[in-house]
Amino acid sequence: MSDFVSSFWSYFIGVIALGGIAFCVILLFSQRAWLKSDVDPLGNTGHVWDGDLTELNNPIPRWWTVMYLGLCVVALAVLFLYPGVGAYKGTLEYSAAKQVKAEQLALNEQIKPVFQRFQQMPIAEVAHDAEAREIGQRLFLNNCAQCHGSDARGSGSFPNLADSDWLHGGSPEQILQTITKGRHGMMPPWSSQIKPAEAADIAQYVRSLAGLASNSLRVVPGKRGYDTFCVACHGAEGKGNTAMGAPNLTDNVWLYGSSEAAIVETILNGRQNVMPAQEGILTEDQIRVLTAWVWGLSNPNKRVATK
Repeated sequence: MSDFVSSFWSYFIGVIALGGIAFCVILLFSQRAWLKSDVDPLGNTGHVWDGDLTELNNPIPRWWTVMYLGLCVVALAVLFLYPGVGAYKGTLEYSAAKQVKAEQLALNEQIKPVFQRFQQMPIAEVAHDAEAREIGQRLFLNNCAQCHGSDARGSGSFPNLADSDWLHGGSPEQILQTITKGRHGMMPPWSSQIKPAEAADIAQYVRSLAGLASNSLRVVPGKRGYDTFCVACHGAEGKGNTAMGAPNLTDNVWLYGSSEAAIVETILNGRQNVMPAQEGILTEDQIRVLTAWVWGLSNPNKRVATK
């Protein structure tokens, strides 16, 4: 209920929940012949089918009424103990989120021995351990593949993790930081300062940096625009800045496309991308193993000497 922006919905749900029980009780009592003397217990409704099949108005059995009244009492008890009436949390203050969290903690305790062997190993060494790679891949498929793909090669707006191009750095420590704390990448919009024609010229210059086809006549004014608006983040040579998450513009890796239209869209309207933090979802041991698996994708044969 905390997601509601108005308390009206809490009251609305409470009225529906309690009103349904009250209606059921009233209906049960209104249909009891022993509480309503004008009801003929063996009355004939007058409905006859096939000449001899008559619909009667027999009273509801007492046991049936008692059973449903008991169910109404149970419903009230459930609403008293558990959340179900608007914003009321129930005396037990139960929530599915708390139950899932408790089950996760219990499961983490059970699987902790599996990760003990990797705790003292450098991440680069963990990346080349067969058991750790299998665990890391499963963690990736369960938590990361939805965005980066089952092969970790990404898609539109989601980075490829299997190459050597890293927005925030590709060392084990940097990947660990990215997974643990998340990242918020932002390219600011320049539409208030750059005209579409100027953005198109800058796009031509950016394409030339990557060795893509470009209009040489527009590259010169495009460079002037680049030096004015883009050099602070992407650098004079366009090689980017991992500390700021500014991508390298001189390679063939394009998160949002390399066409002039795509680059102009990026310049004028900006881009925002969020990598969610996993520290509240995965344990430290799981994050280390996952980091090792991701690092190993772009460093399949590289090992770091252990001390």
